[in-house]
Amino acid sequence: MRIGVLGTGNMADALATHWARAGHEVTIAGRDAHKAERLATRIGEGAKAAGLRAAAESGHVVLAALPYGAGAEVVRDLHAALEGRVLLDCSNPVGPGFRLLTEGGPSAAQLLAAAAPGAHVVKAFNLCHEDVWRIRPPVFDGRPLAVPVCGDDETALARVRELVRNVGCEPVTGGGLERAGLLEATAAMFIGLWVGEGADAQAIAPPLAYASGPSHGQADSAN
Repeated sequence: MRIGVLGTGNMADALATHWARAGHEVTIAGRDAHKAERLATRIGEGAKAAGLRAAAESGHVVLAALPYGAGAEVVRDLHAALEGRVLLDCSNPVGPGFRLLTEGGPSAAQLLAAAAPGAHVVKAFNLCHEDVWRIRPPVFDGRPLAVPVCGDDETALARVRELVRNVGCEPVTGGGLERAGLLEATAAMFIGLWVGEGADAQAIAPPLAYASGPSHGQADSAN
């Protein structure tokens, strides 16, 4: 698969490294051409640098690894190059005080979709710090990390699910793109718990077998 990467920061580095190692053809682009060159060299595995438009045109999937706000601006300028392509959004619109910047309005993913109406936008990879995505693979207590994926086009979703598996994770169906805002709100909550409270956010949710409460047998055995 050919993957264009818009951005040269930590998320671009972490995810593109996995995909290049999996054998995908990765093209890195950023507003600073020298940073794009350095990142492509560090990733290796045949990764190359290019301009933003060339990277957008090169990819079956185009990762928008850009800060909230800048993403829509860059994508708007590239909308023609993104026509018919999968546009993967991993951004988090989280501001000071762990505030959700999109509250009451469209999600960051929906803003990208509006900026490039011919692209198939998919939301994924936004719930964890970039260092988690550097782990090979992200497995905790014997369980691969689950990655919710939201989007409306089945072909686009299938491509992103493949990329999730390339990182060593398990894709989870998150629903249509209208549910991307729920992922972004979850990220805001988790970041606040992790950073602000030092809490173990994973402890919020019980294992699936207990999600609806223990069975009668389990309840009886506990008495």
